[in-house]
Amino acid sequence: MENQTINVFNVGDLAVYPGHGVGEIKAIEQREVCEEVQNFYIMVILDSNITIMIPKNNTTNVGLRQLVNKDEIKEVYITLKRRRVKLSHQTWNKRYKQFHEKIKRGSLFEVAEVFRDLNLISINKELSFGERKMMETAKHLIVSELALARALQESDVEKEIQDLFTDQQTEA
Repeated sequence: MENQTINVFNVGDLAVYPGHGVGEIKAIEQREVCEEVQNFYIMVILDSNITIMIPKNNTTNVGLRQLVNKDEIKEVYITLKRRRVKLSHQTWNKRYKQFHEKIKRGSLFEVAEVFRDLNLISINKELSFGERKMMETAKHLIVSELALARALQESDVEKEIQDLFTDQQTEA
């Protein structure tokens, strides 16, 4: 689904940093690390204003990627709509750990799975505080990236996604 080639970014490009969301490449700088000169992307996360330095030769390992494209956007919505999924019956803390790993990997498809699964679980049982917080984080990561990728307001994308689950709850 997602392109596994090495991503090359330019100053001004938007990119996704796993677990933090969308940021802008503000600069490309050379820094000396362990007596070796390396090139770094200087990225500012849009929502938090956090600055992150990413070695240009390590973007694949850290999971830095481009925003989802048109085809990938469709796949994210398909993932969110899918209801015939096997939900984990593990304890909430084991499930939380698995979901946390998915979010850390940075794939929007996996983040969508986390959001969908937590929504489906919440129909039959109350989520723990950590799971509710994780569901909000996943929703925010999805909404912010899809809004930028589709050039829409976040509120419009959030309503679309919420409607997917409101419709599903009335059918249950």
